[in-house]
Amino acid sequence: MGPAAAPTPRRRPVLDRALSVALLGLSSAVLALSAYLHPAAAGVGTHRQLGLGGCTMLQLTGYPCPMCGMTTAFALAIRGRPLDALLCQPFGVLLFALTVATAVAAAVELVAPRGRWRRLWDWLGPREGWIAGALLAGLLVGWIHKLLAM
Repeated sequence: MGPAAAPTPRRRPVLDRALSVALLGLSSAVLALSAYLHPAAAGVGTHRQLGLGGCTMLQLTGYPCPMCGMTTAFALAIRGRPLDALLCQPFGVLLFALTVATAVAAAVELVAPRGRWRRLWDWLGPREGWIAGALLAGLLVGWIHKLLAM
């Protein structure tokens, strides 16, 4: 007798679709909110339209926090102004692109579930340290850019 064949993973289209509904809903809500907000001319403060306060770090120190300009970058990007968004907050453009990609992938997986989320999760697992490091580096680069721009 030869070695036992590895069991084939069972497909779970209901779970795939449920995850897709959740991700599509969340990413679409972020994109809709970005379209609703008007980008602040100063490159920061767009989030204040939601009734939120200003950036505490910016108010106390005069220097922006690492997240300053993210909401404005999203509001610019959703309006088809990627260069303005990039100049406002480079890391925000990356997050915007990931949000759009998540919405598209979720819509595709919702219509035709193929276990893409599990495959993506399996691919990300062994690389999570590198991905987290790259995201933190992107955040740092965006923050440095914002510090220099302001």
